[in-house]
Amino acid sequence: MNWYPWLNETYRQLIAAYQGGRGHHALLLHSLPGNGAQALCYGISRWLICQNKEGLKSCGECHSCRLMLAGTHPDYHVLETEKGKQTVSVDAVRKLTETLSSHSQQSGAKVVYIPNTEALTDAAANALLKTLEEPSKETYFLLGCEKQENLLATLRSRCLTHYLPAPDQQIALYWLQKNVPNVNLDNAVTALMLCQGAPIAAATLLEPGNWHKRGTLCNELEIALQCADMLKLLPALNTDNCPELIGWLLGLFADAIKLQQNAGQFCVNHDQVPRVTLLATTMTSSQLIKAYEQWQNCRYQLLTVPALNQELILTNQLLQWEALIASPSL
Repeated sequence: MNWYPWLNETYRQLIAAYQGGRGHHALLLHSLPGNGAQALCYGISRWLICQNKEGLKSCGECHSCRLMLAGTHPDYHVLETEKGKQTVSVDAVRKLTETLSSHSQQSGAKVVYIPNTEALTDAAANALLKTLEEPSKETYFLLGCEKQENLLATLRSRCLTHYLPAPDQQIALYWLQKNVPNVNLDNAVTALMLCQGAPIAAATLLEPGNWHKRGTLCNELEIALQCADMLKLLPALNTDNCPELIGWLLGLFADAIKLQQNAGQFCVNHDQVPRVTLLATTMTSSQLIKAYEQWQNCRYQLLTVPALNQELILTNQLLQWEALIASPSL
């Protein structure tokens, strides 16, 4: 797994706590998506499970390290959603807790990594509480989350929360220039701002296919606004990563509101100023705020409600947006 330089300081702090006997058995790592939390948790897991630690580092040579590198360590458990599902079931948690109740197979630490703790159903989270509160000897939990407020308070109370901040912009830009082929500096800055400073997410956005999709969406938005026919946006939105595209659309709305409030210096979409300006002049402030709320709700539905007809939902939302623009009362 790749390692990222901005993780070094956080890694040192957390490992030093474990070395000093102050490390918590249940660490809740709060981080933006695409900020390297998965790599950090894997690095901590390797140190915890290593049988011949070398200061802050795992040795990389002991049997446990070799098993970790091969991805076959029997005492390292990753609890995540199954393919095609959006939640982690209570049955999966019960199976895990049963496994944890037995002795470790390598006579060392047992580590559980939950990359997306928000995916636990309430029943699954409740089933995990007793094990989190009273784990067996040398059992550690590393839980990742993007929005800790979405977790049960009883689960949060059993963990030590640590926030992983996004790196300084200059560090992130340096990393992007080294790792994204032929990256344009202005585009890199825009991508970082769109991803709230998370470099890995920005690198994914800068991939030609994703950057082109965003450009296509902005182009189609301009055409739709000029024609007053918002359904022209449907083909650009109705894709496999529709929630992400709606996120880009929400960013354009937010920038248009900033322009109307004479706060254009805080805009994020630096490469789309003409489209943001068109949006700001076509819609009133009230219309933009209402549309923002409607699209936010649409995105939430698509992310959380299974088996929705995406095309139908989008069509309805685009027609509502068209009617909103035409409404003289807003």
